[in-house]
Formats: sequence, C-alpha cells, structure tokens
Amino acid sequence: MQNVLTKPSLRFQLIEYSEQVINGDIIACEKHKWACQRFLFDLEREDTDDFPYVFDESKGERFLDWMRLFKHRKGVLAGQHIEPHIIQKFIFGNIYGWVHRVTKYRRFSKGYWQVGRKNAKSQSLGAVGSYEASAFGEPSSEVYCAATKKEQAKIVWEETQKMIEGCGDLADKFRTAYGTITHIKSDSIIRPLSKEDRKSGDGYNPQCGIIDEYHAHETDEMYEIIESGMGARPQPLMMIITTAGLDLNNPCYRVEYHYVSQILDPNSPIENDNYFVMINELDKEDDVSDESNWQKANPILCSYENGIEYLRKRLKAALDVPEKMAKFLTKNMNLWVDQKQGGYMPLSKWNACKVDEDPDLTGKDVYIGVDLSKKIDLSSVGFIFPMDYGFHVKQHSFMPEDALKERQAKDRVPYAHWIDKGWLSVTPGAVVDYSYIEDWIANKVEEEGWNPILLCYDPYGATQFAQNMNARGFTVVEVRQGFQTLSEPTKDFREHSYQQKITHDGDELLAWAIGNAMTEIDANENIRLSKRKSRERIDPIAAIITGFVQARYAETNSGSGNISFISVNDL
Repeated sequence: MQNVLTKPSLRFQLIEYSEQVINGDIIACEKHKWACQRFLFDLEREDTDDFPYVFDESKGERFLDWMRLFKHRKGVLAGQHIEPHIIQKFIFGNIYGWVHRVTKYRRFSKGYWQVGRKNAKSQSLGAVGSYEASAFGEPSSEVYCAATKKEQAKIVWEETQKMIEGCGDLADKFRTAYGTITHIKSDSIIRPLSKEDRKSGDGYNPQCGIIDEYHAHETDEMYEIIESGMGARPQPLMMIITTAGLDLNNPCYRVEYHYVSQILDPNSPIENDNYFVMINELDKEDDVSDESNWQKANPILCSYENGIEYLRKRLKAALDVPEKMAKFLTKNMNLWVDQKQGGYMPLSKWNACKVDEDPDLTGKDVYIGVDLSKKIDLSSVGFIFPMDYGFHVKQHSFMPEDALKERQAKDRVPYAHWIDKGWLSVTPGAVVDYSYIEDWIANKVEEEGWNPILLCYDPYGATQFAQNMNARGFTVVEVRQGFQTLSEPTKDFREHSYQQKITHDGDELLAWAIGNAMTEIDANENIRLSKRKSRERIDPIAAIITGFVQARYAETNSGSGNISFISVNDL
C-alpha cells in the first residue's frame, strides 16, 4: 500500500491521473482522454519486442525538478517557485520519461500540445529550451525558438532568458549577448529564429526546435527548417505548442492537427510511437457559456479562481462585441473557427438566409446602395427591400469588358459564370462608364415595378453620378464612410442575418464578397468593412451596407406603406 508520507512516484501519479481523466473524475475532452488511454496502453506493452520502450520515471522527474528551479514571473503566484501542474507532469513526464530500452535515447522526437491561452505555454517552453541547452547533456546543443515573425519568435526566447536570470542557481551558468543565450559549460545556444531572418536552414544543427503558436504560420517553412537540420542529432526534440486558429488553410490545422488527432484516436490505423500528443479543447457539442466545460481547454487556468474569472470577463466581452467571439473561441476555448481574423460574418450564417426564389417584389419599396469603385474594378449596386419579416436583398455588379479575362485569372473566381447567372454585367471598353450604371438602375427599377425610396451613395468620386440620378427623379442621399455612420448599420445587418431576418436568392458573387469582407474596429469598438484589410473584393456587400444605412429605419405603418427614415443631417 502507498505510504502516505512518501511522495508518490511519477509513474503512480500519471497512472492515477490517467484513470481519473478516463473515468470522468477530472473534466477533460475526448482527445485528452485518448492521450491518457494511450499512456496506459503503452505501460501495458512496455519493454516488449513490438514496443521497445520503457518508462524511466527518474528521467521524467529530472525534468520536472528542473522546472521547480524557476519561479513564476507573472500572476498571483509571481515570485514563487514553480510546482508543475499535473497536466505538465503528464506531458513532460511522458516526453522525457519514455526511452528506448537498449539505447536509452528518448522515445519522443516530437511533441504537440494544443491548449488555451494563459495555460503556462511560454513557461513550459522556457523550461524545455533551457533544459535542452544544458541539463539534458547534449554537447554544443542548438535550441531555436521558431516563428514567422521576429517578435513572436522572441516571446519564448525572452521568457527563457527571464526565467534563467531569475534563478539564483542558474544565472551565472548562462550568458546573453547579441540575441543569443549561451550555456557556458557546454557552449550550447538558444536563439530566436523567424521567417523574417530569411534563412534557408543550411548550417543549422538543432537539438531542439520550439514552435510557438504554430496556428499562425502560413507555411510549414520554419517547421521544415528545424526538422531537416536534426538528422545528425541522436535524440532531438521538436516541441510545438499552440492554440487553435482562424485560418483553416494554414498547415497547423490542414496538416498537423488532423495528423496528431489520428495518432490519438484509438480507432484510427495511424500510429507514430515517436510523436507525443496532447490536445485540450472543447468537444464539438459543448456549450461555450457553460463554465463546467472550460477546464477541457484550460486545465491550468481553471485550477484557480482568478483564471476562471478571467475567462468570464473574456466571454462577456465576446457576447457584447461579436468581433471578439472568434478570438474567445480560438484562444480561450481552443476551437478551430472557419473565419478569417477580423472576418465580418461566417458564410454558414449567410447561407442559412437563402431562399429558393425571390419573393414577389413588384411594387415593393426599395432602398438602393451604390459602391462605385475605380473604373477598372468592380462597381456594385445593392437593393434592400423592407419585408414583414425584415429585409430581402439583391445586388448587381459591373466590370469593364476589357478587364474581365485579366480579373478572372487574377482573382481566380468564375466571373463568366456569374455573368450567365445575371449577377454581373460587363460594360463596353476598358473602364466602367458610370452612365451605363445610371441607365441600368433606372431601367431595372422601371422594368420590375419597384418603388425607389432613396438612392444612397459613397460621396467619394460619385458627385456627378449623384447629380445625374437626381435629375432622373431619384432621391439621393450621401452616406459617409466613417465609423460613426457605418458601425451600427454594419452590426445591425449582421445581427439581422444571424436571426435570418435577411433573405437572399443565393447570389454567389455576393456570398464571395461577404466571405472576403474584413472589419476594422476603432477605440470605441465601432466597426466598418475594410477594403484595405480585405484580401479580395467586397464591393457587393459594401453597396448593400451603404443602402442599409437608411433602409434599417424603414417602418411599414399598419400596411399603409408609409416609410420613415433617418435624416441626412443625423449622419
């Protein structure tokens, strides 16, 4: 029986922890449970011909004792020596404890830990980096903290430096100069390494590569530089720690996350005995507002009240300001979100507003928004129809005929198909003739029997257009493009869409524009669509928002058809 006065062995602690996770005594996600099942299964088959590894708990405990040399630098525990959390014991006890039974070289050459923000990621990596450059015992070790940006690469490097400087037992064992931490006795180094350094990887001989926030890497270039240089090392380590992210085309989600998930999945045929994996995330059906689920993505942060209160504040801000929800889901709940950073609206929300065909719009009041871009680019007209349930919207765009082929190749979208579907028109020549758009609007309104209430336009470069449309009998109103004018309509249109109070006919060009649309936010949390930040064209949704500035004030009074709208002077 375990002596209560004796410190439990690391093996005993990790077995007990794994059983508690699997049994539900410790709240954990499915992939976390799989990692614990994997550990117990590995113990059952250790030191066999099919599995030539043994768990040397003394090696695992040695690294954990190394962590205990350092002090917390921030938060409620600042100044106190680190006592590794049980999740850190499990992860690094595995990474450093498992060795080959003959060579005694470590089993795991790669480690992947996906966990929410503020769960001691930098602290853990700082301990790994300093250990690999000194106490692990590899001579002339090279440790690189890799990222795409210099500032990101320096985060872990600077954390390592500060941890060493704050440790009385180690401070004189290292020196720092010219962006390099050197372990004096072994002549080992720790350096930040970024894509901005424009290094090919030639000449690197990494003992350890640390990749922080891999979700932000647009390519696997830094990953490949580190891994390709490790061939000469007998027991190197690639350590990846990241949160989830917003760009599902980046290699972290597209390649690594799916691969490591398969390694953990007991029903998957994919195996890799040299890759340690821990994923802490919410499960698919979990309610992000349910605090009992938060521990799944935040095993350390949720172990103390201040951490839980931090998450409460983050959730409230995300509920109050939708722009912050995507960050809350990815950074705090560790969920991959199919939405670009600063994206206006998930396409799944917009697609849910599609109706099979337009309602009968004959005789309907319509607000018209116009976005006249440069004459060689896309120009768009939006139509907003007040309905009993909210609004029905349509758009039509224009492009110079001579630019069509070039734009289709450059933008890699099916403009020709959209012309066939009636969502886009080409205008003769090399530039858009605004008089062509004027004629098209006037003819369309008359042909369809619509009742135009207001024509709203961006005043930049459209003064003559507005005068001409006014001469044709349209009531025109200038809509300034600043935060004060656009913020509430932009938020309101999105909220209507989320509630399916907006309908549309499935216009693919409009959907493409909404998927491209990025928002920018000012100090007062006002938003507007940003053509500067958006990677592709957003003119169709910009035109609709311009018209919606006025259309959202439309009110049908007892079926009389009387319309009220905001005064131009209020803008």
